[in-house]
Amino acid sequence: MTEPTSTGSLIALATSVGLASLLPGIDGDALIGAFAGATLFVVSAKDLPLWKRLVYLAISVVGGYLGGSEVMRKLALESSGLAAFFSAACVITITLALIEGSASFALSRLRRGDRNE
Repeated sequence: MTEPTSTGSLIALATSVGLASLLPGIDGDALIGAFAGATLFVVSAKDLPLWKRLVYLAISVVGGYLGGSEVMRKLALESSGLAAFFSAACVITITLALIEGSASFALSRLRRGDRNE
């Protein structure tokens, strides 16, 4: 059973996304697609605490909305909502993989004398 606070926060967030899509200059399809993709990611990440899932939800909505046009261009999609959905569903996973990969990157290789030419 879900907690009342998590259900209430999700309803408030969904309402704010719906209202934001009515603003001029905002692509409503892309915003709703990004929200749906972010929600899919958050629901599937059950091992994370609630506060971290809510932060990932917000980051994923923003990343999905902003990255949707690039995904639309690269995959030759017609729908901005579908492109934003794919972008939002993948943005956190890809970003976390890049962060973990960069942690193992040796900064000592960047020194001038260590280049292999």
